[in-house]
Amino acid sequence: QLQLVESGGGLVQAGGSLRLSCAASGSIFSINTIAWYRQAPGKQRELVATITKGGSTNYADSVKGRFTISSDNAKNSVYLQMNSLKPEDTAVYYCNLCAWLVGQCRPILTWGQGTQVTVSS
Repeated sequence: QLQLVESGGGLVQAGGSLRLSCAASGSIFSINTIAWYRQAPGKQRELVATITKGGSTNYADSVKGRFTISSDNAKNSVYLQMNSLKPEDTAVYYCNLCAWLVGQCRPILTWGQGTQVTVSS
C-alpha cells in the first residue's frame, strides 16, 4: 500500500508562511486525487485542499487565496504552500488520497503522523 509522509510544519507568527511536503513511497502519477486535511485541537479533521492528476485544484473557503496545493510527479510529492497564516490555521496537517463521494473527498489510506503547524498571534 502506498505510504505518505508529511513534513515541513513548525511554529510561525501570524502573517508568515510555511511549505508543507507530502512524500509518497511510490508513484503518484496515476493517482486521481490527493488532498491535504487538517485537525485542530478539539475539532474534527477537515479538508483543506485537493489536486487531481490533471492538475485541477480545490480549496476550502477558509484558505482560498492564501494556500496553494501543487504536485511534482517526478519527486512523487505533493506540497501545500501556506501564506498569510492565521492563528486559526493551527492544526496537525495530513495528506491522503481521497475519492469524491456525495460532495466530500473521502480519505482512502490509513492516516500518517501528520505535521504540526502552530501560528502564534
